[in-house]
Amino acid sequence: MGRSGTGASVWNRSATSSACDHGDMTDEDSTPRAPLDMLGALARSDADLDESSRLIEIYTMEGLLQVWWFGVPGATDVALMCGGAMGGVLGPGRALYFELGRQLAADGRAAMAVSYRRPGDLARCVLDVCAAADLAMRNGAERFVILGHSFGGAVAVQAACTFTAAVAGVITLATQSAGCEAAAQIGSVPLLLLHGERDSILGPENSSMVQALAGHGEVRTFPDTDHLMTEAADEIAALSHEWVLARFGEHATTNVTAKYT
Repeated sequence: MGRSGTGASVWNRSATSSACDHGDMTDEDSTPRAPLDMLGALARSDADLDESSRLIEIYTMEGLLQVWWFGVPGATDVALMCGGAMGGVLGPGRALYFELGRQLAADGRAAMAVSYRRPGDLARCVLDVCAAADLAMRNGAERFVILGHSFGGAVAVQAACTFTAAVAGVITLATQSAGCEAAAQIGSVPLLLLHGERDSILGPENSSMVQALAGHGEVRTFPDTDHLMTEAADEIAALSHEWVLARFGEHATTNVTAKYT
């Protein structure tokens, strides 16, 4: 199913080394190792959950990586969705990731909700998300929008630093600022930072700090909204879907223009 490999040029050597620090990351020719290879998978299993989604399980010595894949496996446009420090795949709001995954599948695109091997371990969680992207690329994916809630905001930012050329955008939701110190490495990748004004766990100043670290980005705050963002769930879901589609379109158009100029 799909392609047998992914181009080595996709993975940024320096960013991958810092974000996914697990020992030797390069082969003898100093080419970055693909994230799926770095997992050291022992076995893999997958099954269709319904007509539009499937669950993939990758067994490793450091835990079980699960990926809930919505849409056609060969889709070129894929949203990667990252949970918080406790893990989880449904996302903030009213199961934002589940709803967005279903919407993108209906649009002919795809989405992957990543269940970390070791929630709260930033380097390993970044590797998990990069491995999901690698898996998608081997099946034909060309561009990604990465979403991350809370701790997952740092995962999303660091993951975007590792394969920036293929990242069409990043959305953080109630993000922490810790772990985002290298946000400038995403370059000109569009960045949308969503935060509740009454977040009792991570205040909205965290999003402003990440914006400053990146050197760009749009911060949007929501009144009377706490950390899980359920108070603004409908607005955030509509905004996220619209923004993701727009970024996919922009990235595809930019790549076509660059190819023929």
